[in-house]
Amino acid sequence: MPAKVNPAKCTGCETCVEECPSEAISMVKDKAHVNANNCIDCGVCVEACPEEAISME
Repeated sequence: MPAKVNPAKCTGCETCVEECPSEAISMVKDKAHVNANNCIDCGVCVEACPEEAISME
């Protein structure tokens, strides 16, 4: 399952965008957005997010 962003927790810091090895995360309206087709389910973004706004489902 691809990573999922909780927009209520996302502050738009872009840490996940910088850390994602598959370039699956982009910013949409100042919130992180995961492109499920590119996500490789590695969990790097989950560990990198300082706000704990991303989870693996």
